[in-house]
Amino acid sequence: MNRSTLALALAGSLATALAGAAFAAPLAPEKMVGNEKCYGVSLKGQNDCAAGAGTTCAGTSTMDYQGNAWKAVPKGTCVTMKGGMHMGSLAPIKS
Repeated sequence: MNRSTLALALAGSLATALAGAAFAAPLAPEKMVGNEKCYGVSLKGQNDCAAGAGTTCAGTSTMDYQGNAWKAVPKGTCVTMKGGMHMGSLAPIKS
């Protein structure tokens, strides 16, 4: 492997690591203005935070409509949203 190939590989690895760290960060408080946490409505890997044991935060849910993972939705809309076989919930639910 020549030097330029190695440098490119290292740069790519660093960019991937930084992007992953930013993606897994908690949702900024200002993003919650006018929104509420809605549990059980996000798709796998698309939750905003709180994905339960074995996960860290945003984008870490392991299944669609995971009951202990939430998505920020406009206030007053959560309990009217369908998440698989159940409706959205303002509190964590059993998956």
